[in-house]
Amino acid sequence: MKPEDLRRVVVVGTSCAGKTTLARELASGLGCPHVELDALFWEADWTEAADEVFRERTRTATVGDRWVLDGNYSRVVDIVWPRATAVVWLNLGFATVFSRAVRRTW
Repeated sequence: MKPEDLRRVVVVGTSCAGKTTLARELASGLGCPHVELDALFWEADWTEAADEVFRERTRTATVGDRWVLDGNYSRVVDIVWPRATAVVWLNLGFATVFSRAVRRTW
């Protein structure tokens, strides 16, 4: 993989796979913005943003030429994936993800 392949990276995976942590570190290392789809989707008190609001936030956050984004929202896949230059798919085992979910919940 060449450095130019890492201009716009999408990090996906199951809940508790470490998407946000990896994306944040990767963005820091590449010196580009980190876009967290959860932060764009959720309103106060865990209320979902309306689809058009979420889609516009996503468009705005990914307008630049360099970013690392994490999240699995089918509502914006048509905005994000065509612009991506690389995809990181986290596929961890059940035991790892389950233990992380239990720790996060506890």
